[in-house]
Amino acid sequence: MKTDKTSRLDLLITQLDLNEHIEQFKSFFSRENTLYIEGDQELHFRYIKALDAMEFKAPPKVDEFTTIKGHLKKRGVLRFEQIFEIVKIVRYFRYFKKRELNGIIGEWMSRFVVDEKFNEVEKYFRVDGRFEENLDETLFGLSKRIQEHKNNMSGTLKRMMSSAKLSSYLVDTQVHLVNDEECLLVRGGFNHVLKGALLGRSTSGFFYVSPDSILKAKEQIRYIEQEREAIFYTYAKEFSSTLGELQPFINFIDKEFTKFDNYQARVLFARSKNLQILKSKKDAKIILHDFVHPALHKAKPVTVDFSKNILMITGVNAGGKTMLLKSILAASLMAKYIIPMGINENKSHIGSFKNILSIIDDPQNVKNDISTFAGRMQEFSKIFEHRSALVGIDEIELGTDSDEAAALFKVILDDLIKRGQKVVVTTHHKRLAALMADRDDVELMAAIYDEELRMPTYEFMQGIIGKSYAFETASRYGISNTLVKEAKSIYGDNSEKLNLLIERGSQLERELKQKHKKVDDKLENLRVKELELKQLKENIFLELNEQKDALKSSYAVAINQAKNAAKAGDTKAIHRAMDRANKKLPQETKAKELRDIKFTLGQEVKYHSKKGVIVSMRDKKEATVEIEGMRVRVKTSHLKPTKIIKQKPTTNIKVNVQKKAGLKCDLHGMRADEATEVLDKFISDALISGWDEVIVYHGIGTGKLSFAVKNFLLAHPSVKKFDDAPQHIGGFGAKIVTL
Repeated sequence: MKTDKTSRLDLLITQLDLNEHIEQFKSFFSRENTLYIEGDQELHFRYIKALDAMEFKAPPKVDEFTTIKGHLKKRGVLRFEQIFEIVKIVRYFRYFKKRELNGIIGEWMSRFVVDEKFNEVEKYFRVDGRFEENLDETLFGLSKRIQEHKNNMSGTLKRMMSSAKLSSYLVDTQVHLVNDEECLLVRGGFNHVLKGALLGRSTSGFFYVSPDSILKAKEQIRYIEQEREAIFYTYAKEFSSTLGELQPFINFIDKEFTKFDNYQARVLFARSKNLQILKSKKDAKIILHDFVHPALHKAKPVTVDFSKNILMITGVNAGGKTMLLKSILAASLMAKYIIPMGINENKSHIGSFKNILSIIDDPQNVKNDISTFAGRMQEFSKIFEHRSALVGIDEIELGTDSDEAAALFKVILDDLIKRGQKVVVTTHHKRLAALMADRDDVELMAAIYDEELRMPTYEFMQGIIGKSYAFETASRYGISNTLVKEAKSIYGDNSEKLNLLIERGSQLERELKQKHKKVDDKLENLRVKELELKQLKENIFLELNEQKDALKSSYAVAINQAKNAAKAGDTKAIHRAMDRANKKLPQETKAKELRDIKFTLGQEVKYHSKKGVIVSMRDKKEATVEIEGMRVRVKTSHLKPTKIIKQKPTTNIKVNVQKKAGLKCDLHGMRADEATEVLDKFISDALISGWDEVIVYHGIGTGKLSFAVKNFLLAHPSVKKFDDAPQHIGGFGAKIVTL
């Protein structure tokens, strides 16, 4: 039965359009769980992130232990199915223990110590949960007797069907099953040659008859089955007694598995959808960067700074104001419950709120006999009961006069701020927005309208009051221009001028922000280049020191050899020691002198068998080369200078053939840095060859190599997407990469 708190949460999830997302998330639980994880959220988050850094298989589906623990407490007898539920959990934790993990996951798994008594119970259950009868000689013998009877029954039926006496009475030569009894379909008069039980008649008037020999054999099988059931009950009683002694252990693994199930569901759900796992911080600030509401497909990511107490969203009709409000509340709800979401986790910050409340729907309906405004006031009265809550109010002015509403809701919002509430509001009332705009703790935000295209952009700008564009929206949805013009004349020139001033201010603000963005981008590029130069300098310095240390070591060895030779006194010994010392010195090589080739932008080069042009250089070691219209990033050590011979124009007939997956890259046994270098070259070669899909094998192991591969693929500009491979070609140990 749902509690009031659960019902309120379900209603909020529905209002925020999160039902489908939450249901998909719940499907990753091994057994039914609540969304909220009881206990220290910081500690839970540490476990989740540690689990996210490694590869592991999903746990099996497991039933609740409430009934099981109740039976054990009352010294009842468990069914084999119930005992196997406990076995499944123990086996899964043992799978983790065998991996000998480090960190907090390893420490956690070390606390699972399985009593030897439990091992004696566990050994009787196969992987599929069936009882291992081979361990009991009596059961094994009974099973063989049952099989013998079944073989005899089959042989008897075959002999009857080939019998000359019975052949004239048989309707067909197959065994029928009626009420779980094997029988033959025969014509009337069969009783002269066949003794048995009549089970029924067919629609054609024939008879279903089970021969006496078959019935006797089945009766014997039933007696044997009763013997087996008695033995099974004895085992169940014995196992239940043993498990009754292990109740503290069963309570422990039940509680720990519930925690683990919460962790693994979040990790595997995030991986399946390429989502991020974010936890709420201990403050009231909300900064969303590139957040995508899960109910929207191909949506523009939302970026909003809601650090103040109130956010007022104004602007064009159907411009996304309500969805922005829902996005802010949805992101806060998912962070509160640590539910994966689509967001830039590094640039986002979501505060913690004891309650998340919403006033979104129109409360008016026939059943409650209440007006829209009265219903809204009823909902507002409930908000005053809470403190430190995040409140979302859609179309705050709904259902009443705009001027009266502006004054009323200003006072209400002022009081909510005093109570420590954080409120996000959508409104078309420029008067209310203007009344609130002079407060330092109020943030304004407007939905943007494209004047040229005459439609919303579904983007937002902070710091301004937006125009509603009611006339433009009416025209866009089919209202005649004549009616719109008449409405504008009634609306009045002064009001329209005010709207024009608002829009002009918005336009200037947009232009200024675009200029700021360009400057910020240039500064960021300069900062990146500065860091690259600094890193290059450090690398050269380290390389120089390594060479110095190597030379010092070589000379130290040579000097020691010379000293030993001088101490020897014997001339021949001295010469032999000097020869050995000489060999220790760095030798001059007469190898071919390597040319120090310097590559420049625009230079024509050859990469393997393909020719191209250098379009950019990161440093002396890396370059971006354009080859047949495709750009690839390669090391300069793999390039050769050449010239592209321009061919005379010819007429070619080309047939486009879509290439299929087939390229493989095996990284097993490599270190992370070595693997990323090999993978980088492999992707460049695949792009040049025209492959659009490849497979990368990295294995499971400790998870470090898999983590490095995942980060590299996320950062690579030519990788469109990647997913875990199907189970039959690698599963979690491989990635299918789309280029």
